[in-house]
Amino acid sequence: MLRTVLAALALLAAPALAQNFPAKPITLICPWPPGGSTDTQLRKLAEIAQKHLGQPVLVENKTGASGTVGPGTMAVTARPDGYTLSQFHISVLRVPLMQASAFDPVKDFSFVIGMTGYTFGVVVKSDSPFKTFQDLIDYAKANPGKMSFGSTGNGTSPHLLMEEVSLRTGAQFLHVPFKGNADSTQALMGGHVMAQSDATGWGRHVDAGTFRLLVTFGEKRTRWNAPTAKELGIDVVSYSPYGIAGPKGMDPQVVRVLHDAFKRALDDPEHLKLLQQLDQVYWYKSPGEFAQWAADTYRAERATLERVGLLAK
Repeated sequence: MLRTVLAALALLAAPALAQNFPAKPITLICPWPPGGSTDTQLRKLAEIAQKHLGQPVLVENKTGASGTVGPGTMAVTARPDGYTLSQFHISVLRVPLMQASAFDPVKDFSFVIGMTGYTFGVVVKSDSPFKTFQDLIDYAKANPGKMSFGSTGNGTSPHLLMEEVSLRTGAQFLHVPFKGNADSTQALMGGHVMAQSDATGWGRHVDAGTFRLLVTFGEKRTRWNAPTAKELGIDVVSYSPYGIAGPKGMDPQVVRVLHDAFKRALDDPEHLKLLQQLDQVYWYKSPGEFAQWAADTYRAERATLERVGLLAK
């Protein structure tokens, strides 16, 4: 009897809690190091969203395991009260297909909003002998396993894009994984790797003339005007969309409050200007659409990983 009464009281209290949400600061996990394109975008989004939520949105960098430590830890340990959120990106769906994970990438999350996607490209130092992407491929063919490139981690899109290039061209690369853009950028600057495959965190270095952009992997050229892979006869296109999610079991009313605030921030002119600077696509998805994308993509990624030989046995 007592248990029934307590359950009824909890059901009555839930709408009241949702109506008062948020009553304290919200943590938004960025699973990549400070300074990269994702960190830059999430901090601007949080700055604008907190005006609509009436509470601070604090960005916390929690890196590791190809960007899955942050969202994975949240899924397993955080309360589903809306006060802990994380960027949800394609590697969260991909890494559990490559190795054992403590979380289910589809069932253990509440999907809040889909937002944007990256522009990926390959850069070298401005004094590199590689003037074109074909130069890099030719070197990799002539020197199998010696053409080193840095990425944001095993199984991330920058890594898999180069695996796809390898499959389609016969070039053999040496992959060197890092925790994020900042680390791989330092490695390229220091001459520890010969190239970097990443999202537009390299943009400011291309603008400054310290890096040379050889190729991008979108449907069309970016503001830096490097050729796309498709233009070069390599049929590889990716922009790896992402959004924000919380732990499974969040109150739908809380999800709606968060969605509405982040949607207003997403559409804010100041944020749209940043997306343009980063050359990132606009990719809005409602909670339901974002959840459906995750389920569909999880199935598609299984096929991709099997094709490149990275699916866990």
